[in-house]
Amino acid sequence: MTGADRRGTVVALVLASSTGGVGQHVRALARGLTAAGESVLVCGPAATQDQFDFVATGARFAPVEIPATPTPADARAVGALRRVLAAERVGVVHAHGLRAGLVAVLARPAAPLVVTWHNAVLAGGLRGGLSRLVERVVARGAQVTLGASADLVERAAALGARDARLAPVAAPELPAPRRRRAAVRAEFAVAADQPLVLSVGRLHPQKRYDVLVDAAARWRVRTPPPVVVIAGSGPAYLPLAARISAARAPITLLGHRADVADLLAGADLAVVTSAWEARQLFAQEALRAGVPLVATAVGGLPDLVGDAAVLVPPGDVDALDAAVQALLDDESGRAELARRGTARAATWPTEAQTLAQLVALYTELAPGPAAPGTGTQSTGRR
Repeated sequence: MTGADRRGTVVALVLASSTGGVGQHVRALARGLTAAGESVLVCGPAATQDQFDFVATGARFAPVEIPATPTPADARAVGALRRVLAAERVGVVHAHGLRAGLVAVLARPAAPLVVTWHNAVLAGGLRGGLSRLVERVVARGAQVTLGASADLVERAAALGARDARLAPVAAPELPAPRRRRAAVRAEFAVAADQPLVLSVGRLHPQKRYDVLVDAAARWRVRTPPPVVVIAGSGPAYLPLAARISAARAPITLLGHRADVADLLAGADLAVVTSAWEARQLFAQEALRAGVPLVATAVGGLPDLVGDAAVLVPPGDVDALDAAVQALLDDESGRAELARRGTARAATWPTEAQTLAQLVALYTELAPGPAAPGTGTQSTGRR
């Protein structure tokens, strides 16, 4: 059933502060839904519109300031979202992430609420305890909970989710590289016989770039030493830069880059060192591009890559060091991983298939029109 069949109701997509994968996913979803005939309203912090430009996809945007961490401003966010939804003919509300999910649950929309869990709770102490309470509230408050990986689905179900389903997030297809391999490598002064090692992701403790720094410090003694670059921005920039300097690691922090396709074209090896991931976008991009990958065996990554990447334990500098150095010394091994990677990537759900799954879900929950400020209530399991 298309958006036209729902006769003018709106799909409301809700997100909190984001500079990476969640924002990219919501933008791709907004683009696909509007192309399929849906009326889409994105609700989130003004900064997300500035970065991802949801309006350019054909969606409308309403500012609702949902910070990345709980603050007293959450009450204002709940009120703001409630007012926005009350003024619309909402067919379904789809929140992305626990923070947006919490605000959406507390706003008590009349329309059915879907929440996608994109990340696991890793924090300990008081903050971790608060986050686990949020998990429980969100799991029990949504009509349908979608998990980006199987472990998230299991977690939500264990916390009392009424209907928990797997919904893999497809990485948007990268454009073709705009520069040749030699030009990309020249930017970083990579000699013809030097390997270029690439990682892309938000500079955040979850990504465990400290492990990559400590391993890369050992690679200075290689002849020639590899050039290692990390593309991304985030709150861990300053401590990470200090660690790189102290370890004398051959790593350059590139900041935010919009040319990941070019960087992959110039790379010999891709590395993911995260403490947890669902279906990490860069891991998908690397395999699609035919760049051999070393990644941590966490979350949804083993299911994602299968035997098309070398997997190492999280937080293990020795294992990462050994895996990378072995591949740098094995050209045929890298070529075999590249072949497996492109073959594996061809089996993943496409953006179109991901979109079709969601449109079917929205139709299941809200098959008919809704009056302004109201929506068809879900009965939970179907």
